[in-house]
Amino acid sequence: MDSTTQGSRTAAPRRDFLRTLGTGAVAATVASAASAQTTASGSAPRPVRVGVIGCGGRGSYLAGKVRELKTAGAAVEIVAVCDIYRSRVERLATQLGAQAYRRSADLLASSAVDAVIVATPDRSHVYESLAAVRAGKDVYCEKPLTHWQQFDQLKILLREVRQRSTVFQVGSQWVSNPMWTEAARHIRNGGLGKITHAQTGYFRHGDSGERGMPIDDAAAQAGPDLDWDTFLADAPKRPFDASRFFQWRMYLDYSGGPSTDLYPHPMTRLFKALGVGLPKKVVAVGGKYFFDGGRDTPDTFDMLIEYPGGMTVSVLGSITNDTPIDTVIRGTEGTLRFTGDSELIRTPQPGGKPGPGRFGHDTTVEDHLTDFLQCIATRAKPRADLELAYTVQVPLIMAMQSWAEGKVAWFEEAEEAIHLT
Repeated sequence: MDSTTQGSRTAAPRRDFLRTLGTGAVAATVASAASAQTTASGSAPRPVRVGVIGCGGRGSYLAGKVRELKTAGAAVEIVAVCDIYRSRVERLATQLGAQAYRRSADLLASSAVDAVIVATPDRSHVYESLAAVRAGKDVYCEKPLTHWQQFDQLKILLREVRQRSTVFQVGSQWVSNPMWTEAARHIRNGGLGKITHAQTGYFRHGDSGERGMPIDDAAAQAGPDLDWDTFLADAPKRPFDASRFFQWRMYLDYSGGPSTDLYPHPMTRLFKALGVGLPKKVVAVGGKYFFDGGRDTPDTFDMLIEYPGGMTVSVLGSITNDTPIDTVIRGTEGTLRFTGDSELIRTPQPGGKPGPGRFGHDTTVEDHLTDFLQCIATRAKPRADLELAYTVQVPLIMAMQSWAEGKVAWFEEAEEAIHLT
């Protein structure tokens, strides 16, 4: 997600996706992962050695959760950390007892690293992930997969992962709730008839995820201790600015703001259930309706996605008000409505097929990081694999381009290209 700080998420019911670590359910999940890592001879598994690229708020948070998993019995350890800002990497390296790197290429060259967590700003996600894949590392990449101007780089990453046996998990942890797999099964079995419409969204009150990102040092300067050129990546070249470095989610050069930061969560779980492919067209509206203060990313953003074969998905959201909307899937024979962390309610349409009224789980026991570790051992597909993430990222990119240009974005499947009209 970032290399600075994770803003508060008042509308995110599962943001702390390992908050129940230590309960019987999560302990069982950790035990399952440890069992999968045990060698055929029955000897203790060698720990998965993880490197963290990006030592800001999100990277530090995930590193701490990996350490908690280790304490709970998982065969994993953080062995290396990397950041372009010296004070960050030194602080986290000291906390974890890990090797500190200033250049990710040096971390990736280390044979002591099996897998990496990429938690840099959006512009760097695709480049760090691609370098890791080419170096033979498994990857846990924070969402969004790429910046909204990096569709060509996204396609390269997808091709490279397809050519290898890389385990690639994207950090959209809401999808780890097993109800979405159950919903997908119900839909595939015809439980809702033909799906024609779905909706989801993300609503929050306050710009804590953008302007709330703390400036570690207002006097910081680009130089040996802060690699501004690496931060910029392929963004337009600009003189160093502390707000742009520390509060980068306020600026379109480095982020799409709340839409690209938050919307992957509800979209990923909804798309998991729907089993969607790539869209036909996308249109988006929104803007800075309340929050300004130097930002140029929108505080309100609504998108409509149309799919070949006849289905529309609406994704709505704002950080000016935290009153949510339901996540709903509408079919010709029934409706699924998401009511919370643990339940989907099915309501039949007149003349529709009979089926379960409610299904779900009391709690979500599988968590995203444990799923990643288990898949490293088994080489299975993780819950938020790159193929699923691609179906989320493409309409996000199209929506941002539609909004920025005031046009309709069309996906040309034969060309694998986006056009605006």
